[in-house]
Amino acid sequence: MKVIAYVRKSTEQEDRQILSIDAQLRELSDYAAKEQLEIVASLCEAKTAKEPGRIEFARMLEIVEKGGAEGILAWHPDRLARNSVDGGKIMHLLDTGKLKALKFPTFWFEPTPQGKFMLNIAFGQSKYYVDNLAENVKRGMREKVRRGEWTWPAPLGYINNREKRNIEPDSEKAPLVRKAFKLYATGEHTFLSLRNELTRLGLLTRKDKVLPVSNVQKMLQHHVYYGVISMNGELFPGVFEPIVSKRLFDEVQVMMRSKSKPKRRRKHEFPFASFLHCATCECAISAEIQKGHHYYRCTHKRGPCDQRKYLREKGLLEQVRKIVEQVSLPDEWADNMLRELDKEESSEKSDHRVTAAHLEDERKQIDIQLDDLLDLRLEAALNTEEYLAKKNKLVSRKLEIDQEIKDAEQNHSNWLEPMREMIMRSREAKKLLSTENHSEFPTFLKTIGTNFVLKGNAVQWEAKIGWRVLAKSRGFRGWWAGRDSNPRSRRHLVYSQTRLTTSVPTHS
Repeated sequence: MKVIAYVRKSTEQEDRQILSIDAQLRELSDYAAKEQLEIVASLCEAKTAKEPGRIEFARMLEIVEKGGAEGILAWHPDRLARNSVDGGKIMHLLDTGKLKALKFPTFWFEPTPQGKFMLNIAFGQSKYYVDNLAENVKRGMREKVRRGEWTWPAPLGYINNREKRNIEPDSEKAPLVRKAFKLYATGEHTFLSLRNELTRLGLLTRKDKVLPVSNVQKMLQHHVYYGVISMNGELFPGVFEPIVSKRLFDEVQVMMRSKSKPKRRRKHEFPFASFLHCATCECAISAEIQKGHHYYRCTHKRGPCDQRKYLREKGLLEQVRKIVEQVSLPDEWADNMLRELDKEESSEKSDHRVTAAHLEDERKQIDIQLDDLLDLRLEAALNTEEYLAKKNKLVSRKLEIDQEIKDAEQNHSNWLEPMREMIMRSREAKKLLSTENHSEFPTFLKTIGTNFVLKGNAVQWEAKIGWRVLAKSRGFRGWWAGRDSNPRSRRHLVYSQTRLTTSVPTHS
């Protein structure tokens, strides 16, 4: 009888299961000689039989259908099929008589109803083994993820630690990944320019190739970098060291969403275009050139508007410079205030323990809420979508608390640094008054205020919390000089006035 010898291993890696191929070929050759079978072709497959689509398997069936062989010789039925499609093709060839025999050294088969029934059972057992193995692997992965352990190959910036069975930051690439997040948060980079900058700094793939632009985008969206594992849309806190803070990750996501809107390229660059809006109809203020000068006016895209005046860029710059002057601090004032902040820092060190204790209590409450939420899911009181939405929100807040506790332990206060930064920016603001690069004004103004509108020929705006005192005719001096009898209340006032400035990406 003419037969095709078919051998298969379940992996394409050259260094794994290679001996099983040689062993199968030897066993099949000995069996063929013993049973007086003529092997007309020997086909070797290096692919799993879990899914249909094996090339050599299809070639074998084609030879059988064309009459090139009467039977198939394999080590065991599970070498032929571990899925219902391939198993069905074998059974169909047996039913039509094109396949007259199946020969196995470890399994008896005859083309009778009983033999086909037993073959079906063997194919079913093979499929059950694969399905059950996959489920066990998935269950093991889910359990590792619940413990906060990373179960996949380490992403860029991390390395796999085989002893801890987890990941840890790569000493060389992790700082570059952190740098990538900081650079993108400034708003000065696109994915392409960031990729080029990372290439210059030396951040490459594991095969030392330039990062694709799409990989840069995926990296900036990957939850793992702030210590979270995302599995099927569900977030789990990781027990590995994060590379970036949750705050920086959120800043990057906000910046990414703001840049996702396509922007039309302009023939001429106007520094204040798209920066101002009309106070009446809220349309954007556009710019145009008339007799060599830049003029700004309402676009009137939402219908009639009574704002029909043109504002020359020279007049706009005069108003902008006055705003900068309002929030500029003399060097002497800034130095005095920075010295006062140093004194405040020494007294804040004794208070950070109380803050950390409150945060720990909130963290414990979140753990209780997560347990209650799981009970509701198990009792079918919540569907999967509702459960994931509520759980992810709690996990996200838990991570924010961890970051706040870490900040409290390291900095003893989360208002001193934003306050220092605001004072330093205010002291340096006067340098803008002498700059010739007018595009720097909108960047600075977005840092200190919001809702910049044009009403008639006047620029109106709202100072952000923390800059309001400076904007009110240097009222900061009197406020700071008044030594409140209750230092805690004054510190609370300073913190409440500066905490929103921390959401502004820095350029340091």
